[in-house]
Amino acid sequence: MNDEETPSSIAPKPDEGTGEVLQNVVAEFDCTSGTLHRTDEDGLQLVASVGIPDSVLPRIETIPVGKGMAGLAAERMEPVDICNLQTDDSGVAEDGARATGMEGSLAAPIIGEDGTLEGTIGVGKPEQYEFTAEERDKLMRIGKQIISHDSTE
Repeated sequence: MNDEETPSSIAPKPDEGTGEVLQNVVAEFDCTSGTLHRTDEDGLQLVASVGIPDSVLPRIETIPVGKGMAGLAAERMEPVDICNLQTDDSGVAEDGARATGMEGSLAAPIIGEDGTLEGTIGVGKPEQYEFTAEERDKLMRIGKQIISHDSTE
């Protein structure tokens, strides 16, 4: 990916940890929380989080593919967003997601060069919000770049 696709404010720098990079992404999307999961044999494993309450972290350390927003984004291999987690009745929002207190939320799969699922990235806002197609695509590109950065550390 080139710097034209990702604002330099969120492009990973060699001396930054994944958590710092995720914090920059959260700020870029004008959000207050974010998560980054990597795929392994047990599902999705939490790599970094920003603004997630300590009481919620155990619930999101390992997420099964197909469960919750991150799991559905992984299963569908496309972004999943909800305008308001607190009132969603589609079955997508899990209790752990509601416990964050966030409303507008977006989770995107991170798809590797070979087309395989590498992980997921998600951001959340404390108010209702509808993410645009451009924002969904942007989060997918950024997630891919972060995972690439993380694996070189």
